[in-house]
Amino acid sequence: MKRAGRLVWFIGSTILLSAVLGGVYGRQVEATTDPAEDAEIRADLSAFSRVLSVIQENYADPVDPDKAIFGTREFGLGAIPGMLRQLDPHSSFLDPKIYAMFKEEQEGKYFGVGMRIQPLVGRMGKLQTVVVTPMPGSPAFRAGIRPGDIIVKVDEKPTEGLDTDHIAKLLKGPKDTKVSVEMERTGYDQPLTFFLTRAEISPQTVQAFLLRPGVAYININGFNEETNDELGAFLAKLDPRSIQGIILDLRGNPGGLLQQAVAVSDHFLQKGQLVVYHSGRRTPERRWRAEKGNGGLEYPLVVLINRWTASAAEIVSGALQDHDRALLIGEPSFGKGLVQSEYPLSEHTMLLLTTAHYFTPSGRLIQRNYADASPYDYYYQYEGASAHHTEVRLTDGGREVFGGGGITPDVEVPEPKPNPVQEGLSGHRAFEDFAQSYLGIHKTVPRSFVADDAVIQDFRKYLEGKKILITDQEIKNNLDFIKDHIQAQMVFRVYGQDEMGKVMISTDPVVEKALQRLPQAEELLANARKFIATRGHDKAVARP
Repeated sequence: MKRAGRLVWFIGSTILLSAVLGGVYGRQVEATTDPAEDAEIRADLSAFSRVLSVIQENYADPVDPDKAIFGTREFGLGAIPGMLRQLDPHSSFLDPKIYAMFKEEQEGKYFGVGMRIQPLVGRMGKLQTVVVTPMPGSPAFRAGIRPGDIIVKVDEKPTEGLDTDHIAKLLKGPKDTKVSVEMERTGYDQPLTFFLTRAEISPQTVQAFLLRPGVAYININGFNEETNDELGAFLAKLDPRSIQGIILDLRGNPGGLLQQAVAVSDHFLQKGQLVVYHSGRRTPERRWRAEKGNGGLEYPLVVLINRWTASAAEIVSGALQDHDRALLIGEPSFGKGLVQSEYPLSEHTMLLLTTAHYFTPSGRLIQRNYADASPYDYYYQYEGASAHHTEVRLTDGGREVFGGGGITPDVEVPEPKPNPVQEGLSGHRAFEDFAQSYLGIHKTVPRSFVADDAVIQDFRKYLEGKKILITDQEIKNNLDFIKDHIQAQMVFRVYGQDEMGKVMISTDPVVEKALQRLPQAEELLANARKFIATRGHDKAVARP
């Protein structure tokens, strides 16, 4: 008896049972079994039904069937999420709240004012809602709202006692409608009121600029429905005659929409080249290729990856590496290569079920082993892909690349680790809070702001006032780090996330390594062309 087949059928049967108990409707989960399995499967389902019935009839307190089956954030896993956890780390059940966030993230847009907010424990232990960042170009950004501003009223309604989700709903609304937001800001005696007009908000997934003449830097932090359009708009502005190289930064990119990953890869590959394929037990193999291609623009390309580069970001980096189109630098990636299909269960819930595996063009399996790992170990006990290598493949140019767990970079460069002094300052939020305090006094800083000696003296006084112990020698030993982080936080608060990104990238040691390796990326591509040409010639000579 094939246990895997029984389990898939049992998932479908349990969902159908839930339809009776919880009003589930929508696309039915299909499964195929042979008749010999039916009796055992029905026995499993009958046992599940009897257990639920006994619980409903005899439990000490009234039982909510939805809670028992679907689970809640407060009380943990229900029957369906618990069952899914036994399968793999990525099959999951989306309750209404998570489902709404999932759809919004996929679509990449909504109507609102465009700022990320989070709860904050303020004075006297009161829970407040603080602005993390206004999104670039949003109504909130254009109005001058800053990170650290505390929301005290929305449309004259006090926010005290309201959770962050409730406040977020108040800020959202139909396009072109008005909303007033009252903020408390450090250094201002009276609250500031902003009158905002709601607009379509498309969270930016691409940040791109010229790092130096002839070299473009492109950071992609996720793949939603707008990503390829954002990338295409930037590339269209570049003069192909002046481009000497591109650095594509996929560090920390958790993935997203497959079609967007394919479209992004298309910009850098030749027309017709394979980007990715997937196959599963009941899913026929499907292949995605570059449909338009790069039009012959094959400038040197370096891709940056790290331990949090996952899923769709691994598809892009794996395709570019397999075709010798890019040199990969950084840390081995996460290793998420399971394909989840969407099965709507009701108007506001969904099952994401793993139905296939992704493979790179050379045939590498991206997914790393999870058989004996707890959820915590799987996500946080990072060993790197090299700990899980089970296969060796060849690139177009004949280089060895490894599969069985993530993408291994061509040049391993570990992420810089902060020393104890740097960890201490960051842990105390010293840079964020100092910037907030400084701007409370000075109100603004120029875009070209740098932390000079006077600012460093102010920072020392701030640390003393907060009783953060640090010696003069420790400040001297970490002066560049301190100056860079003060500058970044000041620029962030006044000029936004994009400008802060430019500051941090300009001093990023991994980006500096990428700049140094651009000639190697160009050589990689040239060698691949020679290898392919030689291989084609050899085949031609060998013909009878």
